[in-house]
Amino acid sequence: MAIEIKAPTFPESVADGTVATWHKKPGDAVKRDDLIVDIETDKVVLEVLATADGVLGAIVKNEGDTVLSDEVLGSIEAGGAAAAPAAAAAPAAAQAAAPAAEGEDDPVAAPAARKLAEENGINIASVAGTGKGGRVTKEDVVAAVAAKKAAPAAAPAKAAAPAGAAPVFAAGDRIEKRVPMTRVRATVAKRLVEAQSNMAMLTTFNEVDMTEVMALRSKYKDLFEKSHNGVRLGFMSFFVKAATEALKRFPAVNASIDGADIVYHGYADVGVAVSSDRGLVVPVLRNAELMSLAEIEGGIATFGKKARDGKLSMDEMTGGTFTITNGGTFGSMMSTPIVNPPQAAILGMHNILQRPMAINGQVVIRPMMYLALSYDHRLIDGKEAVTFLVTIKNLLEDPARLLLDI
Repeated sequence: MAIEIKAPTFPESVADGTVATWHKKPGDAVKRDDLIVDIETDKVVLEVLATADGVLGAIVKNEGDTVLSDEVLGSIEAGGAAAAPAAAAAPAAAQAAAPAAEGEDDPVAAPAARKLAEENGINIASVAGTGKGGRVTKEDVVAAVAAKKAAPAAAPAKAAAPAGAAPVFAAGDRIEKRVPMTRVRATVAKRLVEAQSNMAMLTTFNEVDMTEVMALRSKYKDLFEKSHNGVRLGFMSFFVKAATEALKRFPAVNASIDGADIVYHGYADVGVAVSSDRGLVVPVLRNAELMSLAEIEGGIATFGKKARDGKLSMDEMTGGTFTITNGGTFGSMMSTPIVNPPQAAILGMHNILQRPMAINGQVVIRPMMYLALSYDHRLIDGKEAVTFLVTIKNLLEDPARLLLDI
């Protein structure tokens, strides 16, 4: 009986998807919940799993094809996998029985060789013997162990590059390689161009002295990690807390434009830009204004792992009233981030550098970070943008204000 493999049901905001990777070929045995095919949308990569045991039948949509919600991708012949394991087991059983047929008086492997193979998880039957009559010696097993240890080191070099990744050329090569842009990359490109074309975007800058935040983190990071089940205290949680407090004071920065209306949000859903193999993604911390530092750090860590594994859900990528991006993790000293419509603003963090500063008439060395706030001037006045950024600066330079709400 043929069972249809269908594309996932896409939300209203996603019109279609692209078949990214088939993980099985026609005729391959599959088990229920095996990963069959990846569908890439403009937001995330969705996994399609097998709904029954069987054999993969015909593929209707090939890699690169566009698919609609619930469209048929291929089929599974249910029950067809049952014979495959049995057939495969027969040769294995014959091989396993072969050593026993040799007889106990003339073993195929020396006792020392067998012991060494067991200790290192080596199947003695897979080791080619160089001793008399094909006998497996200890030296043969030592060579097999060395080959096994060397195999993982070579694996990364053979791993396939992510779809759309830049190729690596040898020095002196005068060749070109054309690869299709991934759907995520194409969508990001389109939205960034639209943002600059349809928005009166400006950027204002300031700098923040990170001395107090760094001292607080250094003093409590170990206790914080122990108290919160391994969640590490980073800098991003301080910026999210400072931003949500500033958003309360300047609601226009947390608003959006919908046609001729301004929509003010009574909550702060903060998007945190995360880098992945498929490009920059922005999962959202819902109601970040109600979250503790530990909850923020835990949420960001979870998003980071999901982004690397391609496991972010559509819901986690949708919405957001404000975004924070941290180019400092890559060494950026200053940049002008682009607003993510329909949001009205985005905060850019940068590298922390030791710089000489004039403090109370004296030159002292302080850890300084440049901050950038890009904003939609149609909605946010320059005074609001500058004061919003100064508020974040003041909160970070005196973190006690976050606790005292002042």
